[in-house]
Amino acid sequence: MQDRHRDRIRYFKEQGITTQKYVIPYIESHMKITPDKRVLEVGCGEGGNMMPFIEIGCETFGIDIGVNAIKNAKLFIPENTTKTNFHLIADDIYNITTNQIGTFDVIFLRDVIEHIHNQEKFMAFVKQFLKPEGVMFFGFPPWRMPFGGHQQICKNKFLSSLPYYHLLPKSIYTRLLKMGGEPQYRIDNLTEVKETGISIRRFENMVDKENFEFLKKDLFFINPNYEIKFNLKPKKVISPFSTIPFFKDFYTTCVYCLIRVKVD
Repeated sequence: MQDRHRDRIRYFKEQGITTQKYVIPYIESHMKITPDKRVLEVGCGEGGNMMPFIEIGCETFGIDIGVNAIKNAKLFIPENTTKTNFHLIADDIYNITTNQIGTFDVIFLRDVIEHIHNQEKFMAFVKQFLKPEGVMFFGFPPWRMPFGGHQQICKNKFLSSLPYYHLLPKSIYTRLLKMGGEPQYRIDNLTEVKETGISIRRFENMVDKENFEFLKKDLFFINPNYEIKFNLKPKKVISPFSTIPFFKDFYTTCVYCLIRVKVD
């Protein structure tokens, strides 16, 4: 397990740095982020990704099903800004209505869609929170990438640095985790990720099915987040490799994309 997974303040700050440096410029290729914009993060955790939007002056909402994560966010965000233009909600997104929070210019999910059950249902549901000209940003690791199972959170150093073994059948995967001394709650978390992991193709199909269109899409061989983690500069997957179906999931460590509802 990496130190950043134990040190939540450090993780909170690292999230903000990556969002400021890479996510906001990515969104701004199609929409300037100005103080009048309303922003929603689904799966906000402790709120680190929200910080750059809050500092710009955007009215920013964060929703997360994790009660403890939101408790931390209510401590961490005020400690790092004097602004009050943020709202934090500990609840399942499916319990939220537009009457409660309104609609948004920007909705973003960073390292979240791969944890959501029934992603097709989510894509249909979240559309109601988007303004007519609004955009959605997604950043996620394809399931088949080296650490798509999130096994880096393992306490066992060997298992936390071993790539691709999350692709093994569930029974063998679970047995390896038990042999490595991982506690049952972590095994449950990792096997749940195995159930919800998402491929590039399936994500593309969901976007099309729900009448969204891509404004921008990039596959990264080196995830932008690896700069703050490992001091590695982001690197995109080089064509023609980015067009190879199925196999690109194995060497794409992160997908960035911006979508909107199709304009008739």
